[in-house]
Amino acid sequence: MNRPAGDLAAQQQAERIVSQMMAHDAFSQWLGIEVVSVAPGRSVVRMTVREEMLNGFSVAHGGIAYALADSALAFASNSCGLVTLTLESTVFYAQAVHVGEVLTAVAEEVSSGHRMALYDVVITRADGSRVAFVRGTVYRTKQPHQ
Repeated sequence: MNRPAGDLAAQQQAERIVSQMMAHDAFSQWLGIEVVSVAPGRSVVRMTVREEMLNGFSVAHGGIAYALADSALAFASNSCGLVTLTLESTVFYAQAVHVGEVLTAVAEEVSSGHRMALYDVVITRADGSRVAFVRGTVYRTKQPHQ
């Protein structure tokens, strides 16, 4: 498929930014997050739930799914070129997650204004069942990524 030069440049910029972010993101690395794909305003990441991520009920701590979604949100929102920070987010846990399960988070821009944007993140299991939903509002600073 042939892409217009502007689309290709935006894609390359998104990939470069997320690669730099991930290289300096010790927490996402500790979680074992893998960047599957990125495009301007969108990211797909995945991770495997490990034993040390379980809570007292032997299911994944809610913070684990939320952290995966937060990383996906950060990568998607920063991929557009400006340093972007989350202002607020909400999470809905639909199903319990167990050790060994592979979770995939897809973050997509829903709406964008001059400085703020809205993103939805859906977390699924390998079988496609949805386990959590996150909606986040971000603020785009005037600072471009280096």
